[in-house]
Amino acid sequence: MAPMSPLFRRTQKKPPAERVVTLIGKPGCHLCEDAQAVIEKVCGELGATWESKDITQDEELHRLYAEQIPVVLVDGAQHDFWRVREDRLRRALTG
Repeated sequence: MAPMSPLFRRTQKKPPAERVVTLIGKPGCHLCEDAQAVIEKVCGELGATWESKDITQDEELHRLYAEQIPVVLVDGAQHDFWRVREDRLRRALTG
């Protein structure tokens, strides 16, 4: 079998288990809690990794996202903010 071209390898999608979802929020934020519940469910079902970052502990995150929390990143790129939809996150991780 011939090796794949470099261009083809770059355009292939990563499987969910190789994806990282980041929730940027703050303590006491009910929207952040709602977002976390969706992220935990979807990532748990698909095997994706997720992490949480506290905007009150990071000046740069606060500067970037103070008016948008919760913010969800997928592999470091902004995916959503305020409300996280389960179907949309699932598509981002599998599509």
